[in-house]
This record gives sequence, C-alpha cells and structure tokens, in this order.
Amino acid sequence: MSFFAPPSPPAAAPLARGFYATAWRWHFYAGLYVVPFLLMLALTGLVMVFFTGFQDRLGWTVKVVPQAEAQAVTVQAQAVFTRFPQASLKEYVAPRGPDAPSWFVVKHQDTTEAIAVNPYTADILKVVDKEHTLFAWAERIHGTLLIGDVGDRLIEVAAGLGIVMIVSGLYLWWPRGDTAWTQVLVPNLRARGRAWWKSLHASVGFWLSAVLLGFLLTGLSWTGVWGSQLMQPWGSFPDTKWDNVPTSDATHASLNPDGLHEVPWGLEQTRLPASGSTAGTPGVPADQPVNLDGVARLALTLGFTGQHHIQVPQAADGVYTLSADSMSGDLRNPWGDRTLHVDRYTGRVLAEARFADYPLMGKVMAVGIALHQGDLGLWSAWLNVLFCSGVAFLCVSGTVMWWKRRPAGAGRLAAPPVPQDTARWKTGALVMLVTSLAFPLSGAVLLGVLVLDWLVVSRLPGVKTALS
Repeated sequence: MSFFAPPSPPAAAPLARGFYATAWRWHFYAGLYVVPFLLMLALTGLVMVFFTGFQDRLGWTVKVVPQAEAQAVTVQAQAVFTRFPQASLKEYVAPRGPDAPSWFVVKHQDTTEAIAVNPYTADILKVVDKEHTLFAWAERIHGTLLIGDVGDRLIEVAAGLGIVMIVSGLYLWWPRGDTAWTQVLVPNLRARGRAWWKSLHASVGFWLSAVLLGFLLTGLSWTGVWGSQLMQPWGSFPDTKWDNVPTSDATHASLNPDGLHEVPWGLEQTRLPASGSTAGTPGVPADQPVNLDGVARLALTLGFTGQHHIQVPQAADGVYTLSADSMSGDLRNPWGDRTLHVDRYTGRVLAEARFADYPLMGKVMAVGIALHQGDLGLWSAWLNVLFCSGVAFLCVSGTVMWWKRRPAGAGRLAAPPVPQDTARWKTGALVMLVTSLAFPLSGAVLLGVLVLDWLVVSRLPGVKTALS
C-alpha cells in the first residue's frame, strides 16, 4: 500500500478509473495525518517489545543465586519497609523462576516504587520508579502522547484513518490489468530512484497490511471512545456471574498503575468483589492468618506457579487479588489467564475469572493484545521487531516518494485531483466514509475533510496536480 505515491492508474473502464482516483485522493489525505502517528507508534512499540520480549518491563533483568529455601513473603516485605518505613504495600509479585527475585510494589510519598528482593536472603537488589521506566514512558507516549485524553483522541483518529489507508492502499495496489501478482509481492530491487522506493514500499505494505490491520484494531481497543465506550462494555466479563457475592464501586481498572495497563482488557470494566461478608468458598485455612503469607500459600495451593501477582487491599472493603495473565507478562499463553479474589477478613475465595469465562470479544482481545505486545515468547517478540521496523520503513519511504514527486514550487501539497465525474466521486467518498464511520472520531474528521475538500481544496488550482 502506498502512503503518498500510487502505482500507475489502471487502463480500465471510466468507472474503475474514477473510483481509483477517488481512492487515491482519500489515501493521500489519510496519509498526511496518519504517517507521523504511525511512525511514533512503531518506534515506541520497538522500545516496549524490547522490554516485554527480551528484558523485563521494569528494566534490565535481575538474577539471583538459587538456594534451598526461600524466606517467608512477610519477611521479604519487612526488608522493604525497613528501607521505606513510610511506604504502603500495594502488590507482591512472585518470582518467575528459582533464579528470579521477588518484586514488591509500594506507594512511597508520591512515587510508586518497585523493589526487587532476593527471596532467599531478603536483601534488596534494585529499586525502580515504576511509573518512570523506559517501558512506562514508551507506553504512555504510545497511548496518550503524554498529553492525556487529547493525545488519546488524536491517536484514535490516526488509528481509524490508518484502517481507511489500508483499505484504499490495497485497492490501489491490487493486481489488475497488466499488473502481475509478482510485481506486488516481490519488490523490483533492480529499479532506480523513485521506482525503487515505490516497488519496495508496495511489497512491504502489501505483506504487512493484514498484520497492521490487526494491530490497529487491538490498539483501538484501549482508546477512550471506540475502545472504552463501545467495545469494552460488551466485551467485558460480567460480574453478575458471581452469584451472591457483594461487589464494590471500584472496577478492576483501579488495580492498574497510573497511565499503564496491566489488568486484562476483558476485566478492566468489571466491578471488584467486596470484603466483609460470609460469601465465597473456603480459601485460607482457619488456622492460618489472612495476611500476605496466608494468601501466598493459598495461591500455591490453588495452582498459581511461577510469576503471579497478589494485590493487597487498599480500602476497608478491598480484596486480595491473585492473578496470572499475559497482560502483565506473567504467562506466554493468554488462554491461561486467571484472576481470583479473596476476602481480606475471612480468607474465603469470593470470585474467579479465567480465560474460558471471558466473552468472545474478551477472548479475541486477550489473544490479540498478547500478539500486539509480543508477550507469547521470543518468536512473538522478534516478529514484533520485524513488524515495527517494516511500518517505520513504510512511513519513511512514503514520505520520500511524496518528496520526489512533489511539483516545483514551495508550499504545494501535491494532492491528487478530484475525479471529474462527480457521481463517481461521491460514490467513492461514500465507500470510504462507511469504512471510517465504524470509528466515530475518525469518521467525524473525515467528514470535516470531505467538506473542506469540496469547499476549498478542490477549488484552489495551486494544490492540484496530475496523478503521476
């Protein structure tokens, strides 16, 4: 698919040529907006997958020397409080393996600290400001451009227009007439100049189009309008499945660190159970205390192994939340996702949600997001590196081609001309708008561009140019 420079228009019937010109015009305008955002998403994606796939989200991997017996979790926690006496504990993360540390997440003053502790000696190995790691910065840029809701909406528009660009790009490059499949699937590396850029751009874009579509859709699932207001409400696990269990006003999203996503997408809008009743099933044995040690032993009894999280109740009706999922990087397979809640007073198991319990959309998103983040193992991480590099190349090569084909004279857009057949132009515009209106913000922007194009741009000779 071509961001700024199309292949030669097909030698076909006038109707086909008219729609081709319309597709190219919309492809051009979508690219003007999308390319800077797509380049940003590719580069921040590379940073994120480096840590999810090859290191640790909290930085460089920390190792310990395995010993015969680990200290109790409360003993390890006490070492943290000795170092940070005014801190409040938020979360304990069990070691991924025998050579890995425990992690304790605490709120200290206005900072969320993640502390690596040797589980055998209770020595503190590393202290990380969890909200200011390279991974956290990249994730916030990736999601909001560091400007909150405004950035989220700008990126949502870009993702929707990116889908319009994929659809129109595939139409432009789909083999027809004298064009053979090999000309699209295999780049002509013997070409020179702009032809070399165009051939390589077309082949890379064609191969990446389906993957890019999947990445844009899974990325859109986190956005503030299409994601949280349209998709998540009917894709979330319904807490009504938890019969006779009191629920609080807080949702699972409250368990996420500020600006980061660690709770599975299909649970974020699900309300948390509330402690303080006789509900639930037996959990922590009556002869054991309902504290971090008791809940950690319960987690092992219930089958939690390797890295898993125990989030500590922060309010009077809060619960202990035990979880292991691909969203947090605990698992290499999202179908193993498991979240369980324990009453802070009675130690009874109040509720549980597994991958099998998610609605269909929740299951699709659990798998899609794991692929998006490169969480399925080294093969997944390397594929993400290859994909992000390919997207960055498309952005650069599309810009280079536009630069090479622009007309003489500064300040000219080099926009493709409006098709002369107005009826066909309207039909093509309708096709593009139907595609984009599935995404409200992008549809609103395209409608505005359509009006601007009709009222202003198409009437200014200085911005018109031939297709080739």
